[in-house]
Amino acid sequence: MSTGTERSGVNLSRRTVVKAGAAAAVAAPALAACGPSAGGDGGGKTLIRFLYATGDATWNEVVAAVTEAFNAQSDNVVVEPEPLPAGTDYATALKTVDATGNWPALVDMRDTVTYMEAGKIAPIPESVTALLSDEVYAPSEDGSVYIVPSTALNGEIGFNIVYDKDYFEANGLTVPTTYAEFIALLDAIKANGDVPLAMAAAEIWPSDQIWKPLAAPTFAQFSEGGGFWNTVEAGEATIADLREPMERLKTITDNYALDGWQSTQDAQTSTLLVNGQAVMATSSAGLGRLNDIAKVDPDYNAGLFVIPADDGTINVLKNSVNGDTASGIAISKQAEEDGAQYEAAVEFLEYYYSVEACNLMEATGVVSPNIKNAAEVKRNDSIPGAADYFGLLENPKLAWYENEPTNPNHSTFQTFFRQSRIEMMDDQITIDELIEKSQSEFEKNMAEG
Repeated sequence: MSTGTERSGVNLSRRTVVKAGAAAAVAAPALAACGPSAGGDGGGKTLIRFLYATGDATWNEVVAAVTEAFNAQSDNVVVEPEPLPAGTDYATALKTVDATGNWPALVDMRDTVTYMEAGKIAPIPESVTALLSDEVYAPSEDGSVYIVPSTALNGEIGFNIVYDKDYFEANGLTVPTTYAEFIALLDAIKANGDVPLAMAAAEIWPSDQIWKPLAAPTFAQFSEGGGFWNTVEAGEATIADLREPMERLKTITDNYALDGWQSTQDAQTSTLLVNGQAVMATSSAGLGRLNDIAKVDPDYNAGLFVIPADDGTINVLKNSVNGDTASGIAISKQAEEDGAQYEAAVEFLEYYYSVEACNLMEATGVVSPNIKNAAEVKRNDSIPGAADYFGLLENPKLAWYENEPTNPNHSTFQTFFRQSRIEMMDDQITIDELIEKSQSEFEKNMAEG
């Protein structure tokens, strides 16, 4: 069984890295049974598992490359990458892993506070955190750090639109600077007889790729007050406040999306672009999606942009370094109790945040974690469109906002909310019904949390 070449996102949260297709037919417990037994003896070395969310080819190659490089230089440890399949909602899959009681030593973590409070993850030592920039990790209330970043914390810059630059140039089109210009762009492409936008919803999480940029202006309004979802829980806002982005989502889906989006896998959008079946595609992969496209067709002239607000602001969710929505790498409590597995996990993380490993990640196609020795890391600007990605980070219109839910049941609601949005996009329910059922489910989930 291959365990080092698949990933999902999530959502990668996540993140500023790529998320696209890996086949998935088995559940987490089956994967946990593959390969050498964790903690066992592998030629005198401690074997540990690294559970991570599968996804696009770029991230899969990063995980494989870093673990292989680590294993080659370590005298004491062998790390076995163990992907959870892309056909699974990752947060739900983690609950399955928890139910089996078969935690790996290293975990690509979601719902961090939930598992921390349940005693499922262990503190990460200073020998690891000392390697990181101070702003990308934070202690919890007990003073311990429980999660460290897997890639650069560049917020949700990765939630963007990837497009065909040659098509834009040939047709006199430009990157939109306002939401009205974005709609005009879609209209212009459609008027040419071409499909403006490829989207994916075969799995529920890629539905965030178009939704989050559309909802960002509304979310940003609540940033200083604790974030939108906390405000709704406090009764000071409702899901009805999201009506406008819901209407925009419906308009885009109905009028500009490539037919078949309901059954399209996230990984397929790169192929749809390269084959000319759409001029643009949604993404949550950032630089990684550009790298995936370059692998499919090195001559494809890709670019990317974030859908702007009405006033041109590029609202982007800021990464959480703590709290339940923070994502990254954690060490399991089970590994800590074993002792040898914990030491092995720490050794791997110390390598993971080395200049050597970060250079390997960059060369493979993702933006490496923010380490203290970042000045020594060689950035990869060779990927077509990479300048657009790095340019977004310097864009004067970029505005970071925060939206950190505090209720541990929020991820359960988000799974429901994604599915319900897809039902609305697919004409199974109206926007009014979406609002009503989502508000009811939110109140139910928050009360249970």
